[in-house]
Parts: sequence; C-alpha cells; structure tokens
Amino acid sequence: MASVASPNILWIVTTQWRAQACGYAGDVNARTPHLDALAQQSVNYAQAVTPHPFGPFARAAMLTGKPSPENGVRDYYDPLPANARTIAHEMSDRGYGTAFFGKWHLAERDRHAPLVGETHARMIVPPEARGGFGFWEGFESGFLLNNPWLHGSRLPEPAQFLGYQSDVICERTANAIAGFSRPWFAVVSLEAPHPPYDASASGVKRRPVVLPANVPASAAEQARRELAGYHAHIEATDRAIGRLLATLSDDTVVVFTSVHGDMHGAHGLFRKGWPHEESVRVPFLVRNGKSAGVSDEPVSLIDLPAMTLAWAEGREWRCERDHAVISMPSVVMLPQQCDRVWSGVRSATRKQIFNADGSSWLEFDLTNDPLEITDLTKKKG
Repeated sequence: MASVASPNILWIVTTQWRAQACGYAGDVNARTPHLDALAQQSVNYAQAVTPHPFGPFARAAMLTGKPSPENGVRDYYDPLPANARTIAHEMSDRGYGTAFFGKWHLAERDRHAPLVGETHARMIVPPEARGGFGFWEGFESGFLLNNPWLHGSRLPEPAQFLGYQSDVICERTANAIAGFSRPWFAVVSLEAPHPPYDASASGVKRRPVVLPANVPASAAEQARRELAGYHAHIEATDRAIGRLLATLSDDTVVVFTSVHGDMHGAHGLFRKGWPHEESVRVPFLVRNGKSAGVSDEPVSLIDLPAMTLAWAEGREWRCERDHAVISMPSVVMLPQQCDRVWSGVRSATRKQIFNADGSSWLEFDLTNDPLEITDLTKKKG
C-alpha cells in the first residue's frame, strides 16, 4: 500500500469495546473477521489505554489532546466547551475537509432525562457545539442501538433511520465521504457494543460464552448473560465496519479503537471507570501503509491528535515517553460504575494505584499484561 502526502484519515471509534474482545487478540468468544483482517495490515498497539475509562471524559481528551478536567470536562454531564480547540480545527488549518458521524456525547444535555431513550437521541447539538467539524451528522447519545435518530449538516431536524445503528452510520459515512473532493479527516463514532446488551444486533444470534478465569462465581450469571449480548453486538458491528472499510481507498489511514472497555464481571465488577485492564485497555489499530505488527508502546487515546497531525504532514509519529496517564476525574453516580476518584500512570515498573487523597487502594491485576498502573498522586517522602 503506497504512502501519499495528505492522506485521507478515518477514525472508527466504538464504545465499551475492551481490548481483549477481538479475534486477533485471542478472545474465543469474539467473531471479528473484518477487524482481524485489518489487524494484519496495521500496527496493533496491544497495550493502548483510554486516558479516562468513561465516555465524555475520554471523548473530550481524544478530540483535544488534553486530559480531563483540563479540557473542560470534569463531570459526566459537562459539555465540551464551545471554545475548545480540537483535532478538527487543526486539520482544517492544514487544508483538510473534516467530518463527524454518529455519537457525540459532549453536548449540554438534560441531567434528569433517562440516559437510554429518545430524549438524548433526538436533542439537537447546535453547530457551535460540534467541535469545529465542517460536516457533522450524528446524535448526542441515547443508546438506541437500533433505529437511530440523526441530525446535522444535511439533516436540520432529527430524522429516524430504520436499521441497526452501526449499519446505518457506516453506510451513511461511506456515502458522504465518497463525495468529498479534497483530503478529508473523518470520525465515525458508534455506540455499540455499549448496553443495553439485550437489544437486537442486526440478526446476530446470542451464543453461550466462555468466562475468563477472573470472573468469580458470584458474578458469573450476570456476566454470561451480558457477554452473550455484548459479543452479538461486536459481531454485528464488525460486519458494519467491514462494509465501510471495503469502500475506502487503500491509501486511507484507518484507526480502530474504543473510548473505554467494560469489566463484565472481572474481579466481581461490572461496567467501567474501574482501574483494571478490562476497563482501561482498548483496541487500537492503525493502518497507515508504512508498517504492521504488534507494539507494546504505552499509547493512549490522548495521542490520537498528535498522531493524526503527523500522518497529515507526512511525518513519522513515535511514542517518546515510557508511560500513559490514566484517571477518573469524578465519580459518575450511575449503577455499578466505579465509586471513587483515582489517578495513576501505566508503566512497566509498578502495579499499585491510589485514591485521590494518595492513599493506597489495591494491587492492580493486569491479566496477560506486562504494563501496569502506578501512582500519580501519592506524595513522596
């Protein structure tokens, strides 16, 4: 695959897809033939992490290259500030057309409305709150994995599209970018495989799953039930991504990742925010036409803006530090989520994480993972 100046660049960003939940990563439950094929052509950053294992914090960091709360998002309901400078602004300055498709999750939303449902799915994200993207078509949130509502540049009012959300967004992305006439940078943001796990998954049937050894008996029943639906959505979304990838030219730089993972009963815990690898480690594939293989560099989603600018300018990007910073900037008062603020760094030397006040919390269990979480806040002395 030839390298070109000012290549088209596509980020495919999913939600709650943990790093180990891919066929290429060895998960016996995962049916991901299209991502497995992409991995063969890509650099697989096998130890990549989210800077914050919760959606809005991670999305803000990913778009701005700045961690929360520095980027303006400290609380789950905080919007991305209208004056925040994002990768869209940077790419536009370099002559790129910019586009965003799908889930935003960074607008000012009703704190009292149900998280799942049409209220957040149909609310309008105003143009000034769309992160500087020249073309924007998506929805705030709502977790409607079927029959999504979309609005934006070509849809001034929310319109409902029948079908599986990943299918709809990937198809509309392919149709839109086919008409872009100059180098473009686009983000495709999908809610799957986020709950509700019992939502239908484009005809994919739920299958029995094999539980990891670190799921205790007390969590096994819920874990089996949820993972069956989770992997159905993974299979359906892999298929939708495969269709999108088939429409791209070979010289398009492609990133596949997720904003965070999910515990799914590991250590008896569920959902995200927790400082364990099931929550913090994310898939991170980069097909750039220059190299392929597995890297254990401590890459984070927060590196994506710098990486993308390097590709746009024909430069090589290298991870030049020995750790990645991770934190939960605030407690999100939702069922089963992490119950405390914490911070740390992922490195190759220590494996302990700390509460916000510097007190020790737990030994950080990283199954099959040579990199570790260590303290950022603990006072020395």
